[in-house]
Amino acid sequence: MAEGMLRLSNTPDLGPVPERITVEAEQVRRLIEEQFPQWAGLPIEPVANGGWDNWTFHLGTDMVVRLPSASEYAQAVEKEHRWLPALAPQLPLPIPVPLAKGKPSADYPHSWSIYQWLDGVTATADRISAPVRFAVDLAGFLAALQSLDAADGPQPGIHNWFRGATLRTYDKATQRALEELDGHVDVEELDGQVDVELARDIWANALDARWDGVDRWFHGDVAEGNLLLNDGRLAAVIDFGTCGVGDPACDLAIAWTLLTADGRQAFRDRLSVDAVSWARGRGWALWKTLAACSYTYGDPEEAEEFASAMRILDEIFSEYSGSRSTAPTATVPPPA
Repeated sequence: MAEGMLRLSNTPDLGPVPERITVEAEQVRRLIEEQFPQWAGLPIEPVANGGWDNWTFHLGTDMVVRLPSASEYAQAVEKEHRWLPALAPQLPLPIPVPLAKGKPSADYPHSWSIYQWLDGVTATADRISAPVRFAVDLAGFLAALQSLDAADGPQPGIHNWFRGATLRTYDKATQRALEELDGHVDVEELDGQVDVELARDIWANALDARWDGVDRWFHGDVAEGNLLLNDGRLAAVIDFGTCGVGDPACDLAIAWTLLTADGRQAFRDRLSVDAVSWARGRGWALWKTLAACSYTYGDPEEAEEFASAMRILDEIFSEYSGSRSTAPTATVPPPA
């Protein structure tokens, strides 16, 4: 059995939910003054929608400060400083490259980073000027990333919440979301029914789809918030906190969460994704979407996010049902 398959035969433990800390602009100001006096006096402002894993602040007009919000997220700092400068010159689009690494202090307990600010707007569907071209550009970036030498790269772990490892890591959470949606979703409110049995079939199909065991680089969180546009075209890929080497199928989830049907096919063709890898990618999309549905259901303040998750779920269902009628199943027997 390949070493990679042996690794994936053991389901990782995600551990407890991280205990996040709060970081304020005044703390960041003191850290800059103490550790990087050359940048003292530059304005410091929170970045709008700066993410969950890190507290993010503008430093002047062309830099950004990222401070992990919990000790688990802080594990990515060393990885980013080790690998992003090596990866960046080999990729066809800009990615963040750290300018400096801050140390823990009395004000803040973890290592932290300063990066160059990359301009662009997040890649929402209505901002993408040419959906198929966007899909091909994104696939080209991921193909380049996957082609890079994976030797000694960071294996899946808590530093990236086991992206690149087995989907079974998220089986309990997925089953729990399915149970909640099966028992509590108001069908009339949704103007349609959540086909929980179909979702279970898709999930089982993904769990049974084998990885070939060959380590490849992956981003780990290819989502609209981490893709930047300039004039409607893909301009940069950011936030490599979940990157690593292993099974890159986690990066395929974007095919259902953002791309159009035509874009999804172009994306798959450009990456030459086989049926079993596509099934695992669909599984990553399903887990993320079911989690979003379960988390936002019934909360009036999350109504827009819930509706968006439901639309994505419908995309997953439609594409899977269509693929079953036109191609052989992607499911293969699990390892003995």
